[in-house]
Amino acid sequence: MKDYKSIYYPESKFGGFTNIDDTIAFYIRVNSFINSSSIVLDVGCGRGSYTEDPISIRRNLRIFKGKCKKVIGIDISKDGKNNPFLDEFSLIEDTRWPLEDSSVDVCVCHSVLEHIENPESFFSECHRVIKQGGYLCIKTPNALSYFGLISRLVPNRFHSVIVSKIHKKRKKKDIFPTFYRCNTMKKIRYMLNKYGFDHCLYGYEAEPSYLAFSHFFYLLGVIHQRYSPNIFKIVIFAYGRKK
Repeated sequence: MKDYKSIYYPESKFGGFTNIDDTIAFYIRVNSFINSSSIVLDVGCGRGSYTEDPISIRRNLRIFKGKCKKVIGIDISKDGKNNPFLDEFSLIEDTRWPLEDSSVDVCVCHSVLEHIENPESFFSECHRVIKQGGYLCIKTPNALSYFGLISRLVPNRFHSVIVSKIHKKRKKKDIFPTFYRCNTMKKIRYMLNKYGFDHCLYGYEAEPSYLAFSHFFYLLGVIHQRYSPNIFKIVIFAYGRKK
């Protein structure tokens, strides 16, 4: 497959990542909230598949173990117990997370909110477990972007097949049903206000790596990335601090 990224984002030839890499941008800010005494909660921690990321700086930004006091992972999948970057793992078995009240300094939710069937319960639990002054960090697809619109049109039973074909390295067991019930900036802002978080939200869009199967579609993705309004960007970054 031709490397379109190096054509439209030539800086990627030096280090393997672009200057608009969304994972790097998100985790740089998350890391700024963490210190040696922090308790970090990784919601939807998964099996730690980012250990397979060939870009070391991006991979290391996602690893909190060793940078803080403790990393706790929770997930609906038992595969989370195999995540090598956790100090502690608990399975989510009902709407109440297996954590004490006000026990977490930084709560990280990467590509989780789109899978949440009950956003009210999710934000309520975030508020319950995060300490006063603690941080909530969310990275999630934007339902108003073309990516979000297409994803919602495709039935969940076909997601694993389509996503695994587009992202050759993505395993089917890492693909879960999506609901998109709180995936606009307006809805996320409402929830953060309701549950007592000072916050900052904005749209973000990296290089369209998921369109690398076609030069034509990749170019359209580049144009969208550079010129689309904030409200239609592919990803939403949301950072909140509990009042």
